[in-house]
Amino acid sequence: MLAEARQKSGAEQLKGHDILALERFDPEVHHMVIFEVLSGNSFAGSKGDRMRLFLTDAGYQKFQDRQEQGEIRIEDHAKVTPSGHLCYDRSRDRDLTR
Repeated sequence: MLAEARQKSGAEQLKGHDILALERFDPEVHHMVIFEVLSGNSFAGSKGDRMRLFLTDAGYQKFQDRQEQGEIRIEDHAKVTPSGHLCYDRSRDRDLTR
């Protein structure tokens, strides 16, 4: 039903982990990133793909390194609490008004 509602709303389907993926609730996972693949030879997908992944601290550090190398661009980041709640780095309401 969620997929059907998303399709009807016109929301873009991201590749990677679903928003309620089991990875989100792994005790080692502390980060959620939404990113765009900029490089044609990326480890994460094809050039132009937009993806969501839930990451450990080490995984997030690797993504930051890949961003510095120009392979990806992190569009959004949230910290994942032990209960699986997302705490975004910036106010999403403020971003929606731009």
